[in-house]
Amino acid sequence: MRIGELAERAGVSVRSLRYYEQQGLLTSTRSAGGQRHYDEHAVERVRLLQSLYSAGLSSRTIAEILPCVDSPSTDHTDAAFTRMIHERDQLSAHIEELIHTRDALDGLIACNRNHRRTQV
Repeated sequence: MRIGELAERAGVSVRSLRYYEQQGLLTSTRSAGGQRHYDEHAVERVRLLQSLYSAGLSSRTIAEILPCVDSPSTDHTDAAFTRMIHERDQLSAHIEELIHTRDALDGLIACNRNHRRTQV
């Protein structure tokens, strides 16, 4: 199938598909005229990529865990697991930082609210 059909079937933009190829996450063959052609498995591949991006993973991280999908083995599965745990730990730390920041802002809002009450 051509790039436009894949984009439509997978629910993504043509630009996204080009980006996935540029990042080495998706492959195509080229016609004599240079048009990209994809096999039927590309639809599922793009949907997988979308779910990985939706989980907050970067292109680099996705490239690191795809061997688990492309050539399953204990080593690849273990590496993917370790990488996903690392990403989750980083996300959890970021959430904690955001909560701390929100709490600090809540304190400033409370101070402002109290100040405004005494000014009226």
